Amino acid sequence: MAKKPKDNNTSPATDAKGKGGAEKPPGRFKQIGMVAKVVHRQSPKSIPIAVGIFVGVLALCVLGGYLTGGWLYWITLGLPVGFLAGFIFFTRSAQRIQYQLLDGRLGAGMAVLDNMRGDWTVEPGVAANRQMDIVHRAVGRPGIVLVGEGDPARLRGLIAGEKKRVARVAYNTPIYDLTVGNGDDQVPVSKLQRHVMKLPRNLDKAEVAELRYRLRALPAAVQMPKGPMPKGLKMPKGPKAQG
Repeated sequence: MAKKPKDNNTSPATDAKGKGGAEKPPGRFKQIGMVAKVVHRQSPKSIPIAVGIFVGVLALCVLGGYLTGGWLYWITLGLPVGFLAGFIFFTRSAQRIQYQLLDGRLGAGMAVLDNMRGDWTVEPGVAANRQMDIVHRAVGRPGIVLVGEGDPARLRGLIAGEKKRVARVAYNTPIYDLTVGNGDDQVPVSKLQRHVMKLPRNLDKAEVAELRYRLRALPAAVQMPKGPMPKGLKMPKGPKAQG
């Protein structure tokens, strides 16, 4: 799972929750049950097919035991293989349904990036505008990946500005950019993780760590809102020149 940048500003409320105030996360079996309910609601045939795969594999093993006489071997083989085959089908169905539910929603790209496997650091919303177009930044072995969500025409300027900003500390590090969507030259949310994971590994672990350090020192981007300025708002004065 991708790592989020460290935040040392922990509130007292957060500390209290960490000490036992927050509810415990659901266990593994409860999580599987919750996912199964969603899968069954969105695709009623998926779970019966997964069960059918398990039964089919087990039936083949029973037949093998009947023909060869090695019942113990075939049953011992059939149970885990059948369960694994059915479970793989179930997880793929759950992933496909998850992408269908995320498709077209703001933040879908971030949800995928945040669950990527490997040594990735993901920072959401490094650039945004009033129209809710947003750019996320992922850092890993390929280098820097900027992922935009929103209107492609407006995202071009946002991505270009963020690319120029990070280039000041990225030096020769490759900077990739893409937009999430179903249009031309866009990456569908269902293929986003695969697309990012296929990028070439240009950096070693030490170079990735150094890149993250340099990016942490980069000042946060300041987005100036469009439209007329509120009355009475004064622009901050710059530093006085040294005489």
